[in-house]
Order: sequence, then C-alpha cells, then structure tokens
Amino acid sequence: MRVIDKTGEQLGILSIRDALALATERELDLVEVAPNADPPVCRLMDYGKYLYEKQKRERESRKAQKQIEVKELRLRPKTDEHDIQVVITRIRKFVKEGAKVRVRIRFRGREMQHPEVARELLERVANDVADSVAVESMPAFDGNSMVMILAPQS
Repeated sequence: MRVIDKTGEQLGILSIRDALALATERELDLVEVAPNADPPVCRLMDYGKYLYEKQKRERESRKAQKQIEVKELRLRPKTDEHDIQVVITRIRKFVKEGAKVRVRIRFRGREMQHPEVARELLERVANDVADSVAVESMPAFDGNSMVMILAPQS
C-alpha cells in the first residue's frame, strides 16, 4: 500500500505490517483514504483530531446558514376591515424581518359553500402588500382552509 505522511509527503509503497509499525512509532493512526486505487492509499494522521476539526467545520457552516422562518396568520371569511389592516401591517413586519408568511383563511360550517369570498380576501391582502411582497403560492384549498404563501421580494 502507498503511504502518505501527516504533512502530505509520500513515504512510498510499504507492506501493511511496516505501515502499522511506522504509525505506532509516530503515535499516529493509519487511515485508508483510497481503497480502490492500485495500490491502496493510506495516510498517517491523528484521526481523532481530524474528526474533531471536521465536526467543528460543519458546526460553523450550519451557523452561517440562515433559516427562513414561515410565520402564519389566520383569518376568517367574515373578518372585519380593521382586523384585515392589522394583518397587513403584520405581514409587512414579518417580511421586513426576512420571514415568509402563510395566510390561512379557515372555514366553519356553511362558510365552505362560498370559497370565492376567501379567494377575494386573499387577493385583496396580496394586492395591498404587493409593494414589498411576492406571492409564492396562489390561494389553494388545504382541508377546511384556504392558504396563500407570501415571500419577501428579491
């Protein structure tokens, strides 16, 4: 097998016994990095330190990622005008913070017979906040409610 030193320097082709003896002598681990190569390639390294640094890099990359939050606002088909204005200001606030907003209109009883009322309400909300928001998904039924998703404009 071909053996590579801790610094990346090639030590040549050694037998398994010689490579293990060399690793024990230097107090390092013998790690196979390319088993399908001819001859197989092994590296002398401190494997515990390697795993720790890999885990640390992954943690840092996760920290750098930005989670997009989805906020939900619920309405009813008979929601009053002032309450709709409050919802619109909250949508603007959430979008300014970088979150997506799911607007859900829940139906009860016979309200399901008039989905056009909910569709008009959702379209009105979308038009009122069109200056800062893009409609990601148009109003659609989801069980006993109608849902529309709004996202910040790019």
